[in-house]
Amino acid sequence: MDIMRLGHATLLVSTDDTRVLIDPGTFSGPEAFELTGLDAIIVTHQHPDHLDPERSGRLVEANPDALLLCDPETAALQGSDRWNVNEDGRECRIGDLVVRGVGSRHAEILPSIPLVANVGVLIDDGATTLFHPGDTYEYAPPGVDVLALPLTAPWAKVSETVEFAVRVAPTTLFPIHDAVVAEAAHGIYWGHVVAHSGVRDTRLLVPGDTLTTP
Repeated sequence: MDIMRLGHATLLVSTDDTRVLIDPGTFSGPEAFELTGLDAIIVTHQHPDHLDPERSGRLVEANPDALLLCDPETAALQGSDRWNVNEDGRECRIGDLVVRGVGSRHAEILPSIPLVANVGVLIDDGATTLFHPGDTYEYAPPGVDVLALPLTAPWAKVSETVEFAVRVAPTTLFPIHDAVVAEAAHGIYWGHVVAHSGVRDTRLLVPGDTLTTP
């Protein structure tokens, strides 16, 4: 499995036969929206940094055979029967990958802001399991080999970030959801994860970098 970062929370997961794009949002680079030949586009939740309302339509049109998978609220908002509902525990096979939904709700930002749906994804190629949680630390499924760790967000603090990494206990982790922190301060958040998560294989992937699993 090759896992390429394409900015913020966007990942392109590839095997020899399958390509899946996760969370093409507003902070993603233009290359994420120029992709063709995708087997699936997966969206964890409706916020624009995970699904760009301006550019996602063109991406969907350019990939007419791709399975479109998202949480129930996002599916309803899209107003198209092409979008399939992903839910906690629901499994589907996409090429040589097995995808399973994890969780149901977004982390709280403020008590006055209503919670929206959020369904993370486990992606298994038969040898390695990748977990992209979307925007929450609530759910920590077992058996995660590689964790795409939301590094910082309006709904998070660094102690929660580290505690989540400890609970998931992956073999490898790398940061996502980090476009909301200034470049000069990025190392503060990442340094705490490296020092305190207990994960030995921490990869500081930047957009354009690819992690290849065994």
